[in-house]
Amino acid sequence: MLVSVFIALFLPCAGMTALFLVYTCLLWYAADSNNEFQSPLKPRREEGLSASDLEKLPKVTGKDLVLGTDCAVCLDDIESDQPARMIPGCNHGFHLQCADTWLSKHPVCPVCRAKLGPELFNPPETNPC
Repeated sequence: MLVSVFIALFLPCAGMTALFLVYTCLLWYAADSNNEFQSPLKPRREEGLSASDLEKLPKVTGKDLVLGTDCAVCLDDIESDQPARMIPGCNHGFHLQCADTWLSKHPVCPVCRAKLGPELFNPPETNPC
């Protein structure tokens, strides 16, 4: 009788201890292998537009902007006489310097994330036939 009480109390405790040790070893192994082969959290960053590509984008003044006069890069208003840059396709406008700074690092519109691909700078030749 004493043996059965001992077994009834000891076996669950021993089993839980063994499970805890296995779990701890698995966590330690997973943490150690993550540090060794850590993958990048972000994908490779794309390069922005070149200076020649920036020159091909339309330059306007603040009064010619279609979708408003708020610059999403610096969060300031674009005055009617200030030079501005309009993104082709989405027609979002920004201060000229703000847009050039942004687009030289990121080839996307700061507002809608429309990609400025090579087709905007090298339009396909149309066949007159």
